[in-house]
Amino acid sequence: MPDFIHKPVKPPPRKRPWVGLALGSGAARGGAHIGVLKALEENGIRVDMITGTSAGAVVGALYAQGRSPDDIRDIALELSRKALGLVDPSLPVTGLIKGKKIQELLRYYIGKDYAFRELRVPFACLATDILSGEEIVFDGGPVVEALRASISVPVIFTAVKIAGRYMVDGVLVNPVPVSTLKNMGADFIIAVNVIPPVGKQAPGRRVRPGMFHIMMQSIYIGAYSLVRTCLSEADVVIEPELAYGPGDFHHIRQIIQAGEAAARQSIPEINRKLAELKNRKKARQTIG
Repeated sequence: MPDFIHKPVKPPPRKRPWVGLALGSGAARGGAHIGVLKALEENGIRVDMITGTSAGAVVGALYAQGRSPDDIRDIALELSRKALGLVDPSLPVTGLIKGKKIQELLRYYIGKDYAFRELRVPFACLATDILSGEEIVFDGGPVVEALRASISVPVIFTAVKIAGRYMVDGVLVNPVPVSTLKNMGADFIIAVNVIPPVGKQAPGRRVRPGMFHIMMQSIYIGAYSLVRTCLSEADVVIEPELAYGPGDFHHIRQIIQAGEAAARQSIPEINRKLAELKNRKKARQTIG
C-alpha cells in the first residue's frame, strides 16, 4: 500500500455539522475541483464526505484516499501531458475509446484492488445504467472499477459492464451529486459545478469544435436543467468562471487556478452559513 494512505476514518461525531462536498462532471473543466479543495483546506474547512460524477469522481476519490490538493494537481498535470497517449481506439460497438489505458493509469495512482472501505473520507461516485436509465451509486467494492464507469462519456468511451449492467457517465442522471450527500447524512453541502450555462460560450472559442467537444457540449446542453435542480439542494454553490472547454486539458493549470479563486470568494459565505447552522443546532438543543 502506498505510504500516503492511512487507516480509514469515519466522519466525526456530530459535535459539529458534517460538511459534504459534491464535485460535478466537466472533463478538463473538472480540474477546477482541485483548486476548490486547496482553498477549502487552507481556510480550515474540513470536508467530511465527498461525492463525484465523472471528472469530479476522480478528483474526489484521490482526495478521499488521502492525497493533498497539491498532489492531485501534480497528477492532473501529468495526465494532461499524456492525454493523447491514453486514447486506445475501439471498434465502435458501444464507444470509440476502450478506456483500458485510462483504467490502468487510475490503478497506478489509486491501487489495483483499492476498495471504498479503505478510503479515509466517505466517498461515493455516480454512473448511469444506459439500458434502464437508472442512477447507480458506487460506495463499495473496487474504487477504480467505479471510476471507470463514472467517466465513461457515452459514445466516446465504451460502456462498462458491471454485475450484468452496462454503465456510462453519471452526468446523464446526476451531474452534481448533491442528493447523494443528503442520503449519506451530510448536514451542510458545498456543490461545485463546472458545466457551462446554456447560451454562454467560452471566451475566445471561435475555432471549429472537435468531436469530443461537440459530444460533451451536447451532453451539457441536455443536462443543464438537471444541473440547476441538483444545485438547488446545496447550501453553497461554487461555479468557477472558466474560459476553457471540456477538451482543453493543456490548460489544466489555469483551470485549477480558476477553481481556487472561485472557492476563495465563497469562503465568507461558507463560514457565515456554517455558523448560522451551528447556532440553530445549539438553540434546538437548549430548547430540548
